[in-house]
Amino acid sequence: MPPHFEEEPDEPDEPDQPGAPGDGAVASSLIPSVGLPLREWEFATRVLTVAQVVDGSSLVKVLKEAGADGWELAEVVDGGEKRVLLMRRPKRSAQEARRVGFAPPKSN
Repeated sequence: MPPHFEEEPDEPDEPDQPGAPGDGAVASSLIPSVGLPLREWEFATRVLTVAQVVDGSSLVKVLKEAGADGWELAEVVDGGEKRVLLMRRPKRSAQEARRVGFAPPKSN
């Protein structure tokens, strides 16, 4: 039996190349990085009574007004005697939010 020295281990504890093919690990460079799409929303609510929802005109009027501003109906939440309309629209950038309907004055 050959002598056993502490400086010479029989088997290495860690492989020389971690993550090498064949040891069950997958190299991280092979996995694509896929993030979630940026879908940031603004939310608003409108409250209507059950009578307003079923009368045939109030709900249509509220949805048309909200649609003109870019809002869409996301969900209707039951609130007992009232219904809450959850509206959403894509968030606007800071520059887009500052738009006004007038052109800047022209210098002479």
